[in-house]
Amino acid sequence: MSASWQSIAAPLIQHYEAFRADAYLCPAGVWTIGWGSTGPDIKRGMRWTRAQADARFAADLEHFGAQVMRMVRVPLQPHEQAALVSLVYNIGAANFAASTLVRKLNAGDRAAAATQFAVWNKARVNGKLVVLKGLVARRAHEARIFRGES
Repeated sequence: MSASWQSIAAPLIQHYEAFRADAYLCPAGVWTIGWGSTGPDIKRGMRWTRAQADARFAADLEHFGAQVMRMVRVPLQPHEQAALVSLVYNIGAANFAASTLVRKLNAGDRAAAATQFAVWNKARVNGKLVVLKGLVARRAHEARIFRGES
């Protein structure tokens, strides 16, 4: 039996979104806590237990999994869905929906879609788009998983 997308996506995301109990500003200036959770409910000074972070992560994982399945119109293998969920967890559903990656994937061009992960390697820092080494590594990892390489 093959692995579920959740069993692939969870450790992938958690590798790049290390647990942080205290809210912090990510490089893009977004308040973040737990396993990379963001949103209007995340504020300066917040502190979460590991249990709170784990619960939010599980809910976020399912939410982003549903978002991916709503936007992708081709059948996905678990490793493909896992890589896409990791991407959407980081860039947001609206960015994914408007991306060349989802357009190529929905056209059936998986190879071209895989190359598009690398495009998402920048964050806005002090008003400028900057390539972040961590995002370069994450996108390469997601693309390998998407292609079924590891």
